[in-house]
Amino acid sequence: MNTKSIKFNLQDQPEFFKELRSRVNAYFKDNGISKYGNWNMKLKTVFMLSLYFVPLIMMLTGVVSSVWLSMIMWSLMGFGMAGIGLSVMHDAIHGSYSKNKTVNKWMGNCIQLIGGYRENWRIQHNVLHHSYTNVPGLDEDIELSVIRLSPEQDRWFIHKFQAFYAPLLYGLMTVYWSLGKDFDQIIRYKRKDLLKGNGLTFKSAMTEIIIHKIWYFALLLALPIWLSEITWWQVVLGYLLMHFICGLTLALIFQAAHVVEETEYMIPDENGSMENNWAIHQMKTTANFANGARLFSWFIGGLNYQIEHHLFPNICHVHYRNISKIVRETAREFNVPYNSHKTFARALKSHFTLLHELGTGAYDKRLAPVKN
Repeated sequence: MNTKSIKFNLQDQPEFFKELRSRVNAYFKDNGISKYGNWNMKLKTVFMLSLYFVPLIMMLTGVVSSVWLSMIMWSLMGFGMAGIGLSVMHDAIHGSYSKNKTVNKWMGNCIQLIGGYRENWRIQHNVLHHSYTNVPGLDEDIELSVIRLSPEQDRWFIHKFQAFYAPLLYGLMTVYWSLGKDFDQIIRYKRKDLLKGNGLTFKSAMTEIIIHKIWYFALLLALPIWLSEITWWQVVLGYLLMHFICGLTLALIFQAAHVVEETEYMIPDENGSMENNWAIHQMKTTANFANGARLFSWFIGGLNYQIEHHLFPNICHVHYRNISKIVRETAREFNVPYNSHKTFARALKSHFTLLHELGTGAYDKRLAPVKN
């Protein structure tokens, strides 16, 4: 499916987003608040980077030398990796971390600490996921062949059990990301002609990926094997533990926001036209969760306010809790859905229920995907 052929319905309640944007802008203007990150964002950045680097330094310098303490350090690094991805680089690549583009660029480069490539993430996440949320064939976040995440995807026999094996594969997500995903993506984006439109050439992108992978594995594997007092296989085990914690955390946060029972899959018609305008499309394909859990929200970069993030990705996540009241009220006034689960546990229950239904075919029978 060609992204250039997709058109949202501009006649579908355009007044909703116009009024919502006006109210959100008024909130920042009336309170004299910047839409970008504040002191809380800076504090969080220091915390997440420390959670990642301090345990690594303690292992490399011999402060921590036993196997079990080393595994604890790798575990902390896993949460640090997830925190960097959710709370630092995510805002930066959206350009909402700071009004200074250079700061956004450097903070966005933190994705390399997770083993990823900045430009691939920008295309996959900013361009494809945010523009075409839950549109099969365009939103790569719902394109995992071994896990059936949409009714448009072919159903295999193994999918019957996906609600049970999905957590294991989610945990391996960033391992694959660090090893092969970036290479697969850059080749695919070249074929889809997505590189040129984002100011990239295939040669320069591939060169950057290779360079980043070399120093990443040198830092995370070669140095610990050389300098730490545990054996090479224990280092590899710790590395995999770190990635499993990070991968599982990232996957569950994002899946609980889009692949749940309340959200919809939106299919363009034969002319590439979508049923709704872009803003209402986001409301129908996105869900919030655990909006009352402030510490949890702080750690995951406000992504439990996923609706606010999708409507206003240019606003730093530290403001989502406050503007969520405006979004919810405006949605109620215009009779637009505002999907939300009271707790993260309920959102996960909904996700795995939907996984089961997609895997067994029950979803296909019960509720066909929305079509024009």
